[in-house]
Amino acid sequence: TRRVARLIDRGVPPWSILAITFTNKAAREMGDRVESLLPGSRVWVSTFHRLCAKILRQFGAAVGLQPNFTILDVTDQRTLLKQLLSDLDIDGTHYPPARLSQKISSAKNRLITAEQMALAVADGRGGFQDSVISRVYTAYQAALLASNAVDFDDLLLHVAVMLRENEELRAQLDARFRFILVDEYQDTNLAQYQIVRALSQDYPNLCATGDPDQSIYGWRGAEIGNILSFERDYPGAKVV
Repeated sequence: TRRVARLIDRGVPPWSILAITFTNKAAREMGDRVESLLPGSRVWVSTFHRLCAKILRQFGAAVGLQPNFTILDVTDQRTLLKQLLSDLDIDGTHYPPARLSQKISSAKNRLITAEQMALAVADGRGGFQDSVISRVYTAYQAALLASNAVDFDDLLLHVAVMLRENEELRAQLDARFRFILVDEYQDTNLAQYQIVRALSQDYPNLCATGDPDQSIYGWRGAEIGNILSFERDYPGAKVV
C-alpha cells in the first residue's frame, strides 16, 4: 500500500495500478489502507478470482460466456457432477463427486483444459481412471457452458487461456494495468502466474512480495518455483 501511494505521488494515474492478493479479507484490508492514504483514489485492489470475474464479465464472449454468467459454489459443483455421473453411467461409489471435483480443479490450475485432457487420453497417455476423469471433465465443462456458468477455477483458467490466445486483448489489458503489485507471490499457481506474466509484457512494472518459506497452498496447486524463478523471469528486477 505504501508503494501504491509512492507511485501515485510520482504521477502514476491511480486507475493504471492493480494490486492483487489472495483472500477477500486481505483485499479489503489493502483497500482500506489505500483509501486512508489516498482518499478517493481509483486503485483497483482485488483478489485474483475477483479480477478474473470482472474481466470475464466484459470479455467472456471469447469463451462462450454471457456477461450475466453464474459462479457455482462447491455444493453446486458436486450436485452437477453427481448428475453427470448418472448420465454417463459411471459408478459414483468408485468415482465420488468430491474426488472428481479435486481432479478437475487440479487440472484447471495447471491450465489443462478438457480438450487437452481428452487428447492426452486419446494418445494413450494415462490409464482407465484418467479416461473416466476425462469423460466427466468434458461433460462437466459442456454443462457449465450450456448453463452460462463457471466454477471458481474456471475464472482463472478462462482468463489465462484468453490472454494466451488473444494477443489484442492481452495487449489491451497490459496497457490498462501498467503497474501490478502481487502479494504472497509464493502462493500463486500456474494459472495465476500466467495471468500476471501476460499482463506484464509490454509494461513490465511488476512488484511481488513473498517468502518461499511461507508457501502454504501447495495442496491446491501453488507453485513455489514461481517465486524462486522470479529474477530469471524478470532479469531487471530489483530485490529488496
